[in-house]
Amino acid sequence: MPPEPASTPENALLAACRERLPHYWKLVRGDRPVGTLLLLWPTWWALWLAAEGLPPLGTLFIFTAGVWLTRSAGCVINDYADRWLDPQVERTKARPLATGAVAPREALAVFVVMMLVAFGLVLLTNRLTVYLSLAGAFLAASYPFLKRYTYLPQVYLGVAFGWGIPMAFAAVQGTVPALAWLLFLANLLWTTGYDTWYAMVDREDDIRAGSKSTAILFGDADLVAQGLLFGGFAWAMWLVGSRAGLGIFYYVALGVAVVLVLRQFWIARDRGREHCFEAFLSNQWVGLAVFAGIAANYALG
Repeated sequence: MPPEPASTPENALLAACRERLPHYWKLVRGDRPVGTLLLLWPTWWALWLAAEGLPPLGTLFIFTAGVWLTRSAGCVINDYADRWLDPQVERTKARPLATGAVAPREALAVFVVMMLVAFGLVLLTNRLTVYLSLAGAFLAASYPFLKRYTYLPQVYLGVAFGWGIPMAFAAVQGTVPALAWLLFLANLLWTTGYDTWYAMVDREDDIRAGSKSTAILFGDADLVAQGLLFGGFAWAMWLVGSRAGLGIFYYVALGVAVVLVLRQFWIARDRGREHCFEAFLSNQWVGLAVFAGIAANYALG
């Protein structure tokens, strides 16, 4: 038999990396891209509206890569903040920080590196976008800690997830017009709604653990509150189309998005865990439908 290769510091380092990388991949939710899509679609809505069509390719790359980096970093800091809670929740007890596969210091290092790379990308844009990104970094870093103190972390997530909208307008136009803030409001309502579906999955576990969410706040009125949130989203997106002068392709796509939302209510009408989670996942298609309508309006309208 051939002799085994001698152990060297380089081989040991490679072996350590191979052992750690799967845990880091799970930590940044690389195996669960839905959250990235939920952040990506509104950012692309804003880029296409700001540019009135395909945005500059460099800007498109910066924001697309930035979405993945900031969403991944947000997941890391979320798990760091929830390391006391996740072991008590059925859905999250296998996360790397909850099981001890990744140490808290490691998670913080991953978070810092990803945020620095994202900030490096933003430095390739203009001064206003850079200033806005500083507020975005604060939102991403502080969001996970709110569920200990307020029943409205889903609203705060809507602010954090929507912050790419004014940044996109700033990068393309050098300013943040009223249209951007209207789109921001629409996304805030949508994000609060779909993250409430997500919170309804964990509601019983969160109550036992002492965590807070809109799902707990709304209680038995949760479906009514969801109706108001998603209804407000549809109304605001109608106003976005009107203000931006969008045509039939957009409104047909918005109609498809509304049908998809109505289907969520049918799926989750019994408030079952699996059904609420399915309703949450469905929102990736809502975002895609709206984007398709905006893109088609400028490409074919």
